[in-house]
Parts: sequence; C-alpha cells; structure tokens
Amino acid sequence: MMAFASNPLSLSVTEPAFEAWLRDTGYLEILDDRAASADPSPPSSFPSPSPSSSSSTSVSDPPVRPRTSAPAAGRGGLAARAFSSIRTLASLFTLNPFAKLTPEDLSGGTPSWTLEFIGGAGSYSWPAGSAQARMRVQENVRRYARNYALLSVIVFACTLYKMPVSLLGLIACLVLWEFVRFCGDKWQLEERSPGLRQAFVHIAQLATAVVLYMCNLQLAIACTVGVSYAVLIFHAFLRKLTPRRIPGANQHGRILQRR
Repeated sequence: MMAFASNPLSLSVTEPAFEAWLRDTGYLEILDDRAASADPSPPSSFPSPSPSSSSSTSVSDPPVRPRTSAPAAGRGGLAARAFSSIRTLASLFTLNPFAKLTPEDLSGGTPSWTLEFIGGAGSYSWPAGSAQARMRVQENVRRYARNYALLSVIVFACTLYKMPVSLLGLIACLVLWEFVRFCGDKWQLEERSPGLRQAFVHIAQLATAVVLYMCNLQLAIACTVGVSYAVLIFHAFLRKLTPRRIPGANQHGRILQRR
C-alpha cells in the first residue's frame, strides 16, 4: 500500500507503482496478463505515406520497390522472434526455481490435477520475455510444489520398473537395514555394547554403498532428476498464472477492476 501513500484519494497511480503494488500483494496473474498483452508486434517494413505526400504520389507514378524486400523483412522478423525465444529459454538455466519455495507450500493441499495443474488449451502460452518466464517459473513452483513432488516419485518408480536390477538393489538395502535394526533391538546392543552396534552400522553403510553402486541406482536417480526437472521447467514457464485466493482480495477487487 506504499504506492498509494502519497495521495490516497487519487484515482490513478503510475504504472511502476501499480505493478509494484500488484507484485507485493500477490496478484502476479495480472502482471502475467499485462506482460503477454504488451508483447509488441514487429513493425512494418515500409512507413506509411504522410498526408502531404499523398497528393504528389497521386500525380506521379509510385517508385518501384524490389520484390525481395518483403520476404527479407519476413525472414528477419522470424529470425528475431526465434532468437528471442531461445534467449528466453536459455535464461532459465541461470534461475533457481526453488528460490521462493517455503515449507508452507509443501505442507498445504495438493492442487487439482485436471483443473489447476493441467488446465485447458488456453492455459499455456510462450512467455513474452525472460522476466515473465522467471516470474512464471518461481510462482508455479510454489503453487504446484506437491504436484511436482508426486510426479518425481512416479518418474522414479517408472525408472526402477525399467531397471529391475536397481530395484532389487534398493530392496536388498532396505532388507539389510531392517536386519541391522532387528539385531540391535533383539540383543539390546545400544545399552549393552554401543561400540558393537556402531560397528554394525558402519558395516551396513559400506555394504549399502557397494550394493547401490553395483546395481547402478545412481543412474536411476540421475534419470529421475533430469526428467523431473525438465518437466518442471517446461510446465512452469509455459503455464499461465491463474488467480488464486489471497487474504483481503475482496477489499482490492474494485481497484483491480477499475484498472
């Protein structure tokens, strides 16, 4: 509300102040729509004739334009848009998508998979710039953190299904640690012989490392991380920001409608 502190009765504020207020209050979906609608179209290759020159051109014949100018301009505009899209996508490699993630985002409810997470065909669009792409990624990671986590678990399960040796190695490690716990509880090693129990733990850790290395579980984990991160990035920066419930939204609804 600092944007309105100078004149609270004013009916209009500056654009930077209004955007800062939207960002501070959490109405990022409005900034997303404004950035998408503000994407300028490529300018025309030839300027429109001025009114003063229209009379002269009506008498004399118009100059002959080369036929290759329009296709060249079209190729130049297409190349510029392609370069802008590549630059927008490359800017995400320097972004930490989990920078704004908080424990509250993971402890909340899971958003609907069909209505909120996937949405419809109109719920996706290419960002107009790197700033919009970064805003989408960080905000969508916060909104759909539980969905992305469940997708990672599904991808890991599918990877283990395709790599049965890694699955058997993981099960063997779980059985080994369950055996260590059972022996420690049955013989009461923690009270009678803490040193022997510590030796069993170290032996189990060494055996676990050897088994996981031999069954190539690290490859399954690397595949899971790579696929999950790629899905997260592509979905987060293509997914449009949708309105979410914010405390005090009823108080500011009229202001947003007027803007």
